[in-house]
Amino acid sequence: MEDVTDLPFRVICKRMGADMVYTEFVNSDGLVRGNKKTKQKMLFWEEERPVGIQIYGGNVDAMEGAAQLAESFNPDLIDINCGCWVRDVAMRGAGAGLLRDLPRMEKVASTVVKAVKVPVTLKTRLGWDAQSIRIVDVARMCEQVGIAALTVHCRTREQGHKGSVDYSWIPMIKEAVSIPVILNGDVVTPQDVKSAFETTGCDAVMIGRGALINPWIFRQTRHFLATGELLPEPTIEERVDLLREHLRLSVEFKGERVGVIELRKHYSGFLRGMPHVSRVRMELMQFTEAAPILEHLTKFLELYSPSGPVPRDYTPALN
Repeated sequence: MEDVTDLPFRVICKRMGADMVYTEFVNSDGLVRGNKKTKQKMLFWEEERPVGIQIYGGNVDAMEGAAQLAESFNPDLIDINCGCWVRDVAMRGAGAGLLRDLPRMEKVASTVVKAVKVPVTLKTRLGWDAQSIRIVDVARMCEQVGIAALTVHCRTREQGHKGSVDYSWIPMIKEAVSIPVILNGDVVTPQDVKSAFETTGCDAVMIGRGALINPWIFRQTRHFLATGELLPEPTIEERVDLLREHLRLSVEFKGERVGVIELRKHYSGFLRGMPHVSRVRMELMQFTEAAPILEHLTKFLELYSPSGPVPRDYTPALN
């Protein structure tokens, strides 16, 4: 979720009902070198709490220094990423790459725990590949060195985001350790969350890409768990209003040009299911300033009829 779970998006998720949020993962080597852009990834607002700062790396000394720097930002916890499958990370011994070197993973985890006073959590995968799944041993190791909670993406590194998740490991992990176990992977609907709780006994469910395609998933899930009823899909007005707010937050935090450009990845999630969505999204992608985006969205709403689809002659003028 690098370049996705930035501050504006986390604020949106929090307002939509997320119980807790994490920063996008922060490179420990970049932090200890004093990289300004890397350090900025640790910024958060008070309304995000509880919030965890997520760090990654394979160098023990760098991870120790990064953890201490992260703690200076006063997060509620620090999270160690041992699950990123991307080649540039994993093949360099960081992220899921630590699953090929469990002694080093243990050293990284124990060093970070000792380096800070806030709780330390860890996120990982089932194993490097189907032939090397040792997640139960990893869970025991994490508990022994003081990790406060373990998040498991229920795929191997080899799978990336492809193939089926295997939640059957969660009950075995729960039986082996007493620390909270958080389930992750392919959780994209309120029904998925309820099923995960009921079938695995997990202590919490982490939603990642599901929030990118549907920022309302947290609100929908809280309602479904409490009542057993599904909320209706957000109206077009609700979708546009939340997109406007995300745009405002993005510009406020990053400046206009960068804020507008980096918001582009979110258009699909906000506009999902809207009429003429491909065309609208393509038009919005052309802008680098906020004003024409807001004008474009207003024009779209003016043409939209609640009793039917957008007229076939929908042609808002580009500025």
